[in-house]
Amino acid sequence: MTDTLFAMVPHYGGWVVLLATFLSCLALPIPSSLMMLAAGAFAASGDLSLAGTAGAAYAGAIAGDQAGYAIGRHGGTPLVARLKRRARVASTVERAAEMLHRRAVSAVFLTRWLFSPLGPYVNFIGGAMGLAWSRFTLGSVTGEATWVTIYVGLGFAFGSQIALIADIASNLAGLLAAGAVTVLLGVALFRRRANNHRTA
Repeated sequence: MTDTLFAMVPHYGGWVVLLATFLSCLALPIPSSLMMLAAGAFAASGDLSLAGTAGAAYAGAIAGDQAGYAIGRHGGTPLVARLKRRARVASTVERAAEMLHRRAVSAVFLTRWLFSPLGPYVNFIGGAMGLAWSRFTLGSVTGEATWVTIYVGLGFAFGSQIALIADIASNLAGLLAAGAVTVLLGVALFRRRANNHRTA
């Protein structure tokens, strides 16, 4: 399926990238980041329009976020409960819920590009828990702009080395996520220690 999707990029351009980013924001297993890299590379070679490709990726991502939020708003807490009962995604749903509960708008922003596996579930949970639409949208539009800029931009800048850049981008995302988790845990530990000290 992945090979078929990549083969469609030069033929259908922005439309297939739009569809990929839309579906990935609804938790479907679509390699949308890699497809944006490929689309950026095709834009660099003149086969696609850079502005059109980036715009399509962004539009699809925003539409996917909004659809996920609407599904969560309609499904409410029963939807979240059903997701938590699915063994394959239960831990991801729990992490998304915890991050959204603690950080709200910044959680939406960060899960668009840094903690992207949590993104679709943050969409569902944000709608279900009643996060204000304006706050959700603020995190969505800024986060998706970052995501699209990074991947389409890398593909455009290093199109001749797309396989290498895809590998580096994957490793860098993991490294950044690990670093961010370390920082967040450190801050949480510091706050807990400070609270304990004040209580004592």
